Amino acid sequence: MTSDEIEGEKLRAVHALQTAIARWLGRAVPVAIAALMCASAAVNAAPLRIVAIGASNTHGFYVGNEGAYPAQLQALLRAKGIDAQVTNAGVPLETTGMMLRRIDKDVPEGTDIVILEPGGNDKRFLVPPQWRAANIAEMERRLRARSINVIVYDEWIPLRYRTLDFIHLTHEGHAMIAAALLPRVMEILDRRRNDVPPRRNASRPAPTR
Repeated sequence: MTSDEIEGEKLRAVHALQTAIARWLGRAVPVAIAALMCASAAVNAAPLRIVAIGASNTHGFYVGNEGAYPAQLQALLRAKGIDAQVTNAGVPLETTGMMLRRIDKDVPEGTDIVILEPGGNDKRFLVPPQWRAANIAEMERRLRARSINVIVYDEWIPLRYRTLDFIHLTHEGHAMIAAALLPRVMEILDRRRNDVPPRRNASRPAPTR
């Protein structure tokens, strides 16, 4: 075999190898991309799990669970295309001390966000303001120790959003709270998407009242 023939054989062998590699890549790369897309879809498909802890207003006294702010917040999130599950864990007549005693049990593993609405029963039942503040802080500490984001909603609510007893909320009052919570939930979601660690003061300081 001449040198030209040998070189020709080498070139044909190299070409055959390149063709085989190209065919393999043509099959392997789409499969890898499809696997990554499926994995990403699975992550994005996981529902956002939120638990709302509070007393009678969280529970929905006067408006029922379906009219209370947890259900209204869930509807707002789903309208944005977010598969959110907002669990109503409000119990009428509770103080922050009672909420603290059940916080571990009523917030299951896998919860992403807890909304804590402490309410005003501590004041009505003569619980010292410093005890109330300490209970709220301890609930936040326990939840964050479990890598759960916490939103404390402890804002002053105008009387126009309350019923005739001046304690419980109207449907409009619950809608107002849901609308106020929505951007705070979205902020947490944005941080998670960007892999930015949550700020230590993700929730606003709980004022005494």
